[in-house]
Amino acid sequence: MTTPFNMAAYVLSQAKARADHPALAVLGAQGLTLTYAGLERAVRATAQRLLDHGLQPGQDRVLMRLGNTPDFPICYLACIYAGLIPIPTSSQLTAPEVALIATQTRPALVMHGAEITLPDPDIPRMLVADLHRADGPLAAPQLGDPNRPAYIIYTSGTSGQPRAVVHAHRAILARKMMWDGWYGLRASDRLLHAGAFNWTYTLGTGLMDPWSIGATALIPAPGTDPTTLPGLLAAHDATIFAAAPGVYRRMLRAQMPAMPRLRHGLSAGEKLPDTIRAAWQAQTGTPIHEAYGMSECSTFISGAPDHPAPAGTLGYPQPGRHVQLMPDTHVIACTKTTPV
Repeated sequence: MTTPFNMAAYVLSQAKARADHPALAVLGAQGLTLTYAGLERAVRATAQRLLDHGLQPGQDRVLMRLGNTPDFPICYLACIYAGLIPIPTSSQLTAPEVALIATQTRPALVMHGAEITLPDPDIPRMLVADLHRADGPLAAPQLGDPNRPAYIIYTSGTSGQPRAVVHAHRAILARKMMWDGWYGLRASDRLLHAGAFNWTYTLGTGLMDPWSIGATALIPAPGTDPTTLPGLLAAHDATIFAAAPGVYRRMLRAQMPAMPRLRHGLSAGEKLPDTIRAAWQAQTGTPIHEAYGMSECSTFISGAPDHPAPAGTLGYPQPGRHVQLMPDTHVIACTKTTPV
């Protein structure tokens, strides 16, 4: 018998114990801070608003057409909490791309921000601002089989043709293999992710995983120049930094202040050049741990603070992962002690 489970409820499971602890801080001139209690209330209130709209748990899909704001992760979690299936998408998609996604996934609702490209007007729409409310009833989590669909993302993978990938509620549990296998993540951490809210790398590494353990997520405000990130890391006592290699490259053009609380950086999204890794180590005194994976299943090979990658390798299969390299004619099995 399978224990009933809800991915969003799991992500928010630290809210009661850490009610007044900061869950999210948006770093900028008009920054925002949400405590765990505030985050949980925002998610549950939004979930109830969606259910009040008539959406059916376990059945309806919600196409997310939102910008780079905190509304993105709140609405994403609210859908999952309510038993709906969100389809997070980039706000930069063109009209034909959005139309194709809508045709393939048949959403019951389009949740959108202002001035963002939308699909066919025949699909019901709701402006994200209409979901906001300070009071009112709070939804209870829709529990069920952890193998049922939780969300859908579009990724081109290696094919070049974007395809829908369905992730189950249990996918969040598989991400725990990265806590020690890549991040070295602790509840006391302040993890600054340089990406936008509506980027899957940010959504997972920068938000869902820190919240699942009770840490603080730090996200730069939209439009933040990468050369100002070193100052933000220092000023906000970041302990872990996550970014794509291109962001590290631009940051290294700036003067690096002392960052005494920073333990290490994380890199994913493309191959990290050795020159950037060495320059970062020289200027900050901290290593960068790289990870390799796919949007379809998250990362699975990485270096980690307790298990650094040997020179010339990506790292090790994360503990609990089973990895095979499959060329045309033979298979190479990898264990957690075999660098790749």
